[in-house]
Amino acid sequence: MTRLILFLTIFLAGTSSFAQVNRSELEKQRAAIQREIDEVKSSLNETKKNKKETLGQLSLIQKRLRLRQSEIENINEQISLIQGDIIQSARDINKLTLELDTLKNQYEKSVLYAYKNRSNYDFLNFIFSATNFNDALKRVAYLRSYRNYRAQQAANIKNTQVLLEQKIAGLNENKEKKSVVLVEQNKQRQVLETEKKEKDAVVSKLKNREKELMSEMTAKKKQDQKLSLAINAAIRRAREEAAREAAAALKKKQAEDVAKNKATTPTTSSAAAAPITKNETKVTAKQPASVFDADPESKALSADFEKNRGSLPWPIESGRVSMHFSRQKVEGLNIDYDNPGITIETEAGKAVKAVFDGEVSYVFYIGEVQGVIIKHGKYFSTYSNLSSPAVSKGQEVKRGQVIGRVADKGDGQGDLEFLISNEKGQNFNPESWLRR
Repeated sequence: MTRLILFLTIFLAGTSSFAQVNRSELEKQRAAIQREIDEVKSSLNETKKNKKETLGQLSLIQKRLRLRQSEIENINEQISLIQGDIIQSARDINKLTLELDTLKNQYEKSVLYAYKNRSNYDFLNFIFSATNFNDALKRVAYLRSYRNYRAQQAANIKNTQVLLEQKIAGLNENKEKKSVVLVEQNKQRQVLETEKKEKDAVVSKLKNREKELMSEMTAKKKQDQKLSLAINAAIRRAREEAAREAAAALKKKQAEDVAKNKATTPTTSSAAAAPITKNETKVTAKQPASVFDADPESKALSADFEKNRGSLPWPIESGRVSMHFSRQKVEGLNIDYDNPGITIETEAGKAVKAVFDGEVSYVFYIGEVQGVIIKHGKYFSTYSNLSSPAVSKGQEVKRGQVIGRVADKGDGQGDLEFLISNEKGQNFNPESWLRR
């Protein structure tokens, strides 16, 4: 029976500790969600400075709705955990109640037996009626063990009562927690409904400007095509330049090898030609997968850029993604697009900064649009819709260095087109590379 009480104590403590860990983790997650909601709210307040609704504002509202839904789901999980604790506590209370009844019944029987045989004469008679000395010692040990058993029964009853009281207190506490969380759940659902209405209002106002937005989208698609051509041209030139440098380095190495062979081994000119061919074959077999990796510094820069995936700084300090990467459809509007990067809506004149160390590969002009392409080893970052690039081709730039400012669309606002590509011209989702 003592072992059972010990087991119950350990088991109940373990389940309670596990539930606390899960609940604590959920609370941390909810705090993180709330911080994101606050950030979105701050960005939305910035958009209200603009007199007309934008796709960026709609994108922020939709993001806030997703975060709010995540918060409600988090609260639901907390309620499920608390409800699970309540059910488990009720089961534990039933077990402990049954155990306590059993202990009390056994203790009652032992007390009744002791009362009926309470005379010292009976105990002495029990001992002295032994057939021999060893038997008498065994009877003394039995009586001592019996007394210890009764004492242990009393201790078990007391421990079980304490456990039972703790579980009842825990049950009442969980019921209070559940009530508080249910109130919060209801509150967040009401907030969600309010935010849905706000989204519907923005969609409705954007619908009134749908033709204007469609016209802007058509112009953007044409601009994106020209931008892709400019990026591909810059990558092709960078690749050709890297290939020339690699060939020059190889030729220099071969010349050095020939000079070294002549200095160490006196041979005829025809015999000296053989090592050159051998050396060329050897170098060709070890050609890197990327032409940009032929240069150790360029290879190291590519590796550093890859290591910083998910932690690159945003190219502007404040703004909102109005159009995400790849094919997207704007909810509630007859607008869809296939974005090669991300479009960041912000105030005109905002400083645009390099997201990583590199070399300016190209400064381009497409009509009135200006932009900068920076090479990071075999990766390229593109910043388009600049009013005045502050760098020039071939210039080395550092992470965080200002390379230009966002151009004005005519209403004090601007859109920065930001792309990340590799040497093959493949575009990546910039949001997965930027710091969250």
